[in-house]
Amino acid sequence: MGISEGQAEAARFEENMGDPASVVRDAASQIEISGFALFPDVFSPAECAAWAVAIDEVLTNCPDPATSLRRHTGAIYGARNLLDIFPTAQTLWQKEPLVRLMTTLLGSRFGLVRGLFFDKSPESNWSLPWHQDLTIAVLDNTLPTTLFKNPTRKAGVPHVEAPLEILEQMLTLRIHLDDVTPDNGPLRVLAGSHLANAPSASDREVTILAKGGDVLAMRPLLYHCSSSASADLHLHRRIIHLEFAGCPELPDGYQWRHFVTRA
Repeated sequence: MGISEGQAEAARFEENMGDPASVVRDAASQIEISGFALFPDVFSPAECAAWAVAIDEVLTNCPDPATSLRRHTGAIYGARNLLDIFPTAQTLWQKEPLVRLMTTLLGSRFGLVRGLFFDKSPESNWSLPWHQDLTIAVLDNTLPTTLFKNPTRKAGVPHVEAPLEILEQMLTLRIHLDDVTPDNGPLRVLAGSHLANAPSASDREVTILAKGGDVLAMRPLLYHCSSSASADLHLHRRIIHLEFAGCPELPDGYQWRHFVTRA
């Protein structure tokens, strides 16, 4: 599957937007098989612009360098603890077809468990190698356990590497605040790689192109990466990254740091 095929998938969901149940059914099926689905035009340009301005203001005024992530030049390239510093992130996802999708894939008890923010621009360019998202934020990562591994602290928040049975009950929403082009460091995924412990020859690389307001839903176990943006390109690539789980309770006495349910 190449770029054109990924774009065609988004167009197909767009054609079916008059039938929300069909949209969610098709997307859920694609996520189970390929590990991702792109929803077009979930949010308006005005909403995306307002959130981009608000987040920039919050991060510019944030004194904690572990929360507001900056280059040595002061350029912001991301943020941790987004649910704390930008509370709007706790509720902006509560609309269709997103709620219906997560209910379908995660069950009715799902909740929002972590929020991040990414900004790729000429002043704060970066890349990421192929990886899976394996860590979760918890209240206490010092409890005895045989399931959770590699405890760390990120911006003062305890994290652990979660077991497979937890990660399989999770879904990430990437809300694009800007257009994503082939030149500004788009996300690349290996379709189907969430179904095994490592990518295989049958996994297909897909470049995710999107418009501002589009939402990518993906499994955290899906292998993904991104390249640096073209040096001569003067575009932002801002993403609100929200992680959801279908299991309110964790084993071994562990607890999610956040578990925000729909209103």
